[in-house]
Amino acid sequence: MKRYLMALALALAACAPQVTQAPEARPLLEEKAFYPALPGLEWVYLPEGEPLSSPPYRLRVEGPALYEGQEALRFRFQGRGEDRVYYRQVGAFGVRLLGFQDPSARVVFAPPLLEYPPEALLAVGYRWGGTTEVRVELLTPSSREPLAQGRLGYQMEVLEEREVRVPAGAFRVFRIRQVYQDARSQDVREVWFAPRVGEVRTREGRLLVERNFR
Repeated sequence: MKRYLMALALALAACAPQVTQAPEARPLLEEKAFYPALPGLEWVYLPEGEPLSSPPYRLRVEGPALYEGQEALRFRFQGRGEDRVYYRQVGAFGVRLLGFQDPSARVVFAPPLLEYPPEALLAVGYRWGGTTEVRVELLTPSSREPLAQGRLGYQMEVLEEREVRVPAGAFRVFRIRQVYQDARSQDVREVWFAPRVGEVRTREGRLLVERNFR
């Protein structure tokens, strides 16, 4: 079972398909935080290389919540049959991922995984990382059943700062390499993060198409 731990922790797919409707046209929200996390913020993504007419993925900040007894923010990700809620803490320490949940499973990181460091430390050449215990539970209508558990190591490094152009426009981003390691395998990803915008390219290779804030 451990061989599936990393895959479950990084990209656990939902079972039930969802219908995504086009949002109403609304005024842009104002958000000035280095790590945007205001409830109501939304990002729209498409896999790299796909036409703009393709069904999108949406990430939205839903608001405060509790996860494993800790205060957090709910980030809901939906699209193409996926429906997953990420629980994050955003503050002077950076961005911590406590875990995530979809209709079929629940994943908990203990201690939380540090996705981004304090704002002042995010610069070319900076590295951070750690080790966390990952617990995966299968959700049933009446209970939560243990599915897998193990340690996951991670190392992040800011490779460079440069300007990129994606469907949402041109942005100055930090290219960040993410390396995840469990007992059996290693997974290497890359994200592009733009301060006060968010992820312009996600670790799954999805590019930012639009956002509802400035």
